[in-house]
Amino acid sequence: MVHQSHPAQAAAIPPDTSWAPEAWLHQPDQPLAGTRSGVLSGLRFAVKDNIDVAGWPTTAACPAFAYTATAHATVVQKLLDAGASLQGKTNLDQFACGLNGTRSPYGSVPNAINPLHVSGGSSSGSAYVVATGQVEFALGTDTAGSGRVPAGLNNIVGLKPSRGLLSARGVVPAAQAVDCVSIFTTTVARAAQVLATALGYDAADPYSRSLPLASTPFGARFRFGLPATPEFFGDETARAAFDEAIQRLKDLGGEAVPIDFSVFTACADMLYGSALVAQRYEAIRGFFDAHEAEVIEPVRSIVGAGRPYSAADLVAAQTRLAALAQQADPLWRGLDLMVVPTAPTHPTIEAMLADPVVLNRQLGAYTNFVNLLDYAALSVPSSFRPDGLPFGITLIGRCGSDWQLAELGQRYHHATGLTQGATGRPLPEPQPITGLTLAAPPRVRVAVVGAHLSGMPLNGQLNERGATLISRTHTAPVYRLYALPNTTPPKPGLLRVAPGEGERIEIEVWEMPLSEYGSFVALVPAPLSIGSLQVADGSSVQGFLCEPLALQGAADITHLGGWRAYLAATAPERLAFP
Repeated sequence: MVHQSHPAQAAAIPPDTSWAPEAWLHQPDQPLAGTRSGVLSGLRFAVKDNIDVAGWPTTAACPAFAYTATAHATVVQKLLDAGASLQGKTNLDQFACGLNGTRSPYGSVPNAINPLHVSGGSSSGSAYVVATGQVEFALGTDTAGSGRVPAGLNNIVGLKPSRGLLSARGVVPAAQAVDCVSIFTTTVARAAQVLATALGYDAADPYSRSLPLASTPFGARFRFGLPATPEFFGDETARAAFDEAIQRLKDLGGEAVPIDFSVFTACADMLYGSALVAQRYEAIRGFFDAHEAEVIEPVRSIVGAGRPYSAADLVAAQTRLAALAQQADPLWRGLDLMVVPTAPTHPTIEAMLADPVVLNRQLGAYTNFVNLLDYAALSVPSSFRPDGLPFGITLIGRCGSDWQLAELGQRYHHATGLTQGATGRPLPEPQPITGLTLAAPPRVRVAVVGAHLSGMPLNGQLNERGATLISRTHTAPVYRLYALPNTTPPKPGLLRVAPGEGERIEIEVWEMPLSEYGSFVALVPAPLSIGSLQVADGSSVQGFLCEPLALQGAADITHLGGWRAYLAATAPERLAFP
């Protein structure tokens, strides 16, 4: 289903970029300019305020902790060297401890779509300034989901790389062994470009590593695992949005494989429910022991909970985590990736402040385990719910699958028909994903208008040839659609007419290997044919057309806008796909 803007979405778009100033913690009079040339030249970015920028304060959203950095974080230096311009630093849940965006003495960061709802955290400000178009990309950090949850709740992309790909030198740690620098953008291709620019081994970071990254896409057919019994904490609207996402993935060539998710839930519970929480305390131990009263609740209680654990307790927790990782490993057999809701529900700020621990834990139900088990993840926008709130999904892959997730994530994102963040701007054309160095076999795009649509009787002819759904869109307004008589199964005929005599007709654009195209065309019966078809965006693809002589006795159904609408009006029992 192509997304249509919901009224609540449009009403919540801020009137200008000064809206919600609490998203920013430091904005200099002049941005910090990068080099005059470089692959990121002309792009603006922001960084979460637990990442050092020389000469600027680093607060981690705690005024008593603040210091002036003497050097750029490694990742900041690389981005400046590539030509990007740093606009400022953004608000966060204090010490990156939270997934909701309300745990800051500088104020709660509102959601970019509906300010009554949480923005997600802890990288709340970074997500907000991207979603509202104030910068082209922003850096966050991700320990338990802070680079993914704000993306899912603000209709943007959140890339959480494999651990160690991006240097964390110059980043205030939350749990140093599992921390990742993350990337927020409005498109997957830009996130991949930023990752490719900033990655690299850094001997000054004890957890940096050189990783071989898979460079071959998952392919036209892929298998994805998903929770056999997903939990949405009573949010049935989110459940319906996830069901829609699974169907879209199937349309793209995916095979859904329900799996027992209990081992991942057990891992997620360990992050705060075991001695692993001692990492939170160790990260700021010197400051916390001297200034505990300066840390806000519930961050103070969470960090303080790590203090009583012994070294033996931590070793036992690490051993337990290793055992869970062993149990999780067989679940990957035969799977390319896993797919989960980025967040299973979307509470209001008021509700979060009233119940900050339980609701925050719910937001991390599908994120907390990822870094603990050394996986890569990419959150992509999926839809807008009927209440106007955005819903996102997360693609999770094995360590080193970053480019593969990006390639599939871009295909998925563009199939949604969504706009960018809260800006209302359409997505640009898909771009080659940086890092995929092996050329894929040549492919051809074909527009279908009738019996080959998703769920229709002849759609199997596309699936059998490894075709994948690229988008649901419309033709240019130069066509008329007819219901052809005496065809089995029932088929329409699409006829090109003179400008001003036609209308836009609903189509699906599929992509198949060029090697399969000939056998597909051979199946097309007269009076139908394949020719050049003009799409609403001005591009041209191969598509189904009809000979004018075949339209004698055919019913003109142009006014209905498409074949699905015609079936719904005349023969709903034949409408296999809603």
